[in-house]
Amino acid sequence: MDNFVITITRKCGSGGMSIGKLLAEHYGIHVYDRKILTLASDESGINEQLFADADETMKQSLLYKVSRKVYTGELIPPESDDFTSNRNLFAYQAKVMKELAQNESYVVIGRAADYVLRDIPNLVRVYIHAPREVCIEREMKRQGITRKEAESYVERMDVYRQSYYTYHTGKAWNDSENYDICLDTSRYDYPESAKLIQAFVDTHMGYRK
Repeated sequence: MDNFVITITRKCGSGGMSIGKLLAEHYGIHVYDRKILTLASDESGINEQLFADADETMKQSLLYKVSRKVYTGELIPPESDDFTSNRNLFAYQAKVMKELAQNESYVVIGRAADYVLRDIPNLVRVYIHAPREVCIEREMKRQGITRKEAESYVERMDVYRQSYYTYHTGKAWNDSENYDICLDTSRYDYPESAKLIQAFVDTHMGYRK
């Protein structure tokens, strides 16, 4: 079959990255997360640190939480003062994801990829979540931190991910209508969750390993 892409949007502590890696291993394909920043830097000629700094800066920005710069596909030319704006940095990440989809199958974590790639064929959009208490306990264990620290971390990351998604798409991050599959990983462990997604891919896209 043609190339396919699995996008994973996830709540903090829900296991989205772990499930993405299991899917990539099963299909023998790449999983992309922050590597998209490196590829976007190579594509645009913009220093990779600017992409990373934009992510960190926007996590702290109140403006980011209340404003919108919905992605339209437009790239800003190098001669513009806005060439290194957050909007253009995102547009280059989107360009990379679209080009990758033409050349290979892959799994991508976050980056509002379900919206960016919505028009490509053979796209599976997945939303991974779990109850807040489960996510907190997982982060306590994963990072070796206190409950209070884990509560703060989970809250901060989920607010950022929601804001990032809405800022670039104009849509709600946790709206089930944006996705083909929504999985609660308090009900299924990570391997079981990966197998459910695999079943969807195999059945609806005709893939056979």
